[in-house]
Amino acid sequence: MNFSGQLLKMISEYDKPIQYYLNLSEDLIHLNPLIGKTLEIKHTGYQCVSCGSDEKIFRMGFCKKCFFESPYASETIIRPELSTAHLGIEERNLEVEKEIQLVPHIVYLAYTGDVKVGVTRVNQIPTRWIDQGASYALPIARTENRYQAGMIEVALKEHMPDKTNFRKMLQNQVEDINLFDIRDNVHAYFPEDFRDLYSTDEELWTLDYPYESPDKVKPFTLDKKPEFKGILKGIKGQYIHFEGDHFINIRGHEGYTIDFTIS
Repeated sequence: MNFSGQLLKMISEYDKPIQYYLNLSEDLIHLNPLIGKTLEIKHTGYQCVSCGSDEKIFRMGFCKKCFFESPYASETIIRPELSTAHLGIEERNLEVEKEIQLVPHIVYLAYTGDVKVGVTRVNQIPTRWIDQGASYALPIARTENRYQAGMIEVALKEHMPDKTNFRKMLQNQVEDINLFDIRDNVHAYFPEDFRDLYSTDEELWTLDYPYESPDKVKPFTLDKKPEFKGILKGIKGQYIHFEGDHFINIRGHEGYTIDFTIS
């Protein structure tokens, strides 16, 4: 069976285990039933997720021009503490920035090989954690906007990481941790102006993946390996695991066009 199109990040459904769908233009290909089957990926070009041009993808699925101009690639996407929409100040496009920034957010703890702090919009629960490959996640603050969440994250990341170590996440060595205890401890690090946003009434999320621990983690990209064929072993985060412990980060290839073959 053959498919062709623009690759976007995998769609996921919260279940036990998580259900994954390869998002290839208008086709959603359910991957869980394909575990054990041979898949072939061939890189054929690029299609910017913003303007649709065939210019080489620069970052986050955008061509270079769109990466520096699109409000969906602005610095506040990565650094929420820089948000200014709550002040009515435009960065690239105020209306888009209001839609992204002036909605409820959460600050959370997640275990992805280490305990990390993060920020996401409420409507991205639990997708954000699934995309990160988190084994556990616990909201610790609810905010009215992205700026407030970003300021809390800035304070907490002085004491813990805010990035996922993908190798540790994929090694799948889950430690016995208590996120409730960690939540109680980090409350002391909240900025004074935002301590009333601290939340203790949140549910602990446990996430199970169609995945088993590898012996090694050998990542590859379609830039260096434009054609790849292998047996699908499992999926975690936005990573597809092939036999031989080869891994590809699908989100890292947004905007790439591919031919996808199921044997």
